[in-house]
Amino acid sequence: MVAAAAEGADLEPLIRSVTRSLGFETFMYGICLDARPCADARQFVFTTMPVDWVRRYDEYNYIDVDPRVRALSTAPLPVVWDRTTFRGESAKMDLFLRDASNHGLSSGISFPIRDTRGRPAIMALNSSIADWDAARLQQINSNFGDIMLFGQYFHELIMTGLLDRALGPINQGKALSPRERECLAFIARGLDSDDISERMSITVRTVQMHVDSMRTKLGASNRQEAVALAIKRGIIVV
Repeated sequence: MVAAAAEGADLEPLIRSVTRSLGFETFMYGICLDARPCADARQFVFTTMPVDWVRRYDEYNYIDVDPRVRALSTAPLPVVWDRTTFRGESAKMDLFLRDASNHGLSSGISFPIRDTRGRPAIMALNSSIADWDAARLQQINSNFGDIMLFGQYFHELIMTGLLDRALGPINQGKALSPRERECLAFIARGLDSDDISERMSITVRTVQMHVDSMRTKLGASNRQEAVALAIKRGIIVV
């Protein structure tokens, strides 16, 4: 993987191969490129999950109810989970779990990564197996060290260097999502993150995620420049 990254080769086939060798089917890695996330913090996600699921995750703001994200934000310990771990905690979470299962995400292991620059990241290995028996848990325990090492190597030796060099161009020029356009329109009207959070029924953290994404896509250095560029290009009308 390190050699492939240095040569600019496609990492996805290698990531899929390692993921399968560890007993899982899909992979997800996300990072905030600021030790203290704020409205202008940049974030990046690499995943082998189906594109349809990635779109639904963004469309339905699942980051607000994803139990893996919540668990890792409150306790920096690995989360090993299956269908029964979070079921019944809330109606929204049950809806998320059902939708996730329909897209091959029924169980897995997630853990936090914090690099030498203090930037918070998360890695998750996912499976379509809904219920784990003793044999499955034993398999995970046997691979646990390799799983943790895989996440740290992927982060430190591959993604850190790639993101530092290329995060801006990765998304620059891509179309804004409907939620990003809605968020940008509110910014153009002078609303702050708290106001937008209330209007859109999402958390301030999700507002920050939308702001970061659309700023990168527009090639803007701040919110005001993003609004100006969006108006100039006819993306929003004030």
